[in-house]
Amino acid sequence: MTQPDDLHQWVSFDLEGETYEFDVTFLTSPWTCIFGHGCPGVLTGPAEEMEQGCCSYGAHFTGKEDRKRVAKAAARLEPDEWQSRLVDDACIFLNRPGFPRGAGCALHQAPVARGERFIDWKPDVCWQLPLRLEQRTDDNGHVTNVLREWKRRDWGEGGHEFHWWCTDAPDAFVGRRPVHQELREEIVEMVGQKALDLFLGALPPPTSRQLLPHPALKKRP
Repeated sequence: MTQPDDLHQWVSFDLEGETYEFDVTFLTSPWTCIFGHGCPGVLTGPAEEMEQGCCSYGAHFTGKEDRKRVAKAAARLEPDEWQSRLVDDACIFLNRPGFPRGAGCALHQAPVARGERFIDWKPDVCWQLPLRLEQRTDDNGHVTNVLREWKRRDWGEGGHEFHWWCTDAPDAFVGRRPVHQELREEIVEMVGQKALDLFLGALPPPTSRQLLPHPALKKRP
C-alpha cells in the first residue's frame, strides 16, 4: 500500500473522565516560529520583508471572554509599545518594520518586556497557533480533547487559497527542541499539566525509530 502523504502518530488516554488525543508527530517535531527570521507571511505570495507573519488578516475572537481580555490588555499599551491603531492592511496590533520597538505584535512584545505572559494578552487563536485544541462530545456526553497541529483546512472556506505554509512546508521545522518543549506553556494552558505529563510519559525515547518524522520534513530539498 502507498503510505499517506500526511501520516501522523497519536497517543490516546483517559484522564479524570475525559479522553485526550495528542498528535505525537507534530509535538515531537522541531517546529519553531520563525517570525522575523525568514517567515514569508500568509499573503498570496512570499513577503518576508513586510514582517507580518500570520498577522496580515488579524484574528477572530473565540468569544466574549477572549475579546474582553484583549481589550483590557490593549488599554495597558503605551504609545511607545503600540505603533498605530489603524488597520493598514493587517492586524491593528502589528508594529511595522522601522518602529523603535521592532516589528511584531504589540500584545506579544509588551508583556514579554514587562516579564508577563503574552498568553494573558493576546487573542486565543494568536497565542495557540500552530496548535489547535478540538473538543468533541459524543451522544453519551463523553468529552474527547484532541491536541494537534493547525492545518490548512482549519482556516475554513478560504483555506485552499490561504498561503498557509507554516506546518505544510519545511521552513519552520528548524528548531533545536521538540514542540512539546518549545510550546510547553501554551500546551499546559490548553490541556493542563496532568495531561501533558501523561503524554510525555507515553513517548518512546527521542532517538527511537518508533517516532515518525513530520511529513513536512520530507519536502526539504
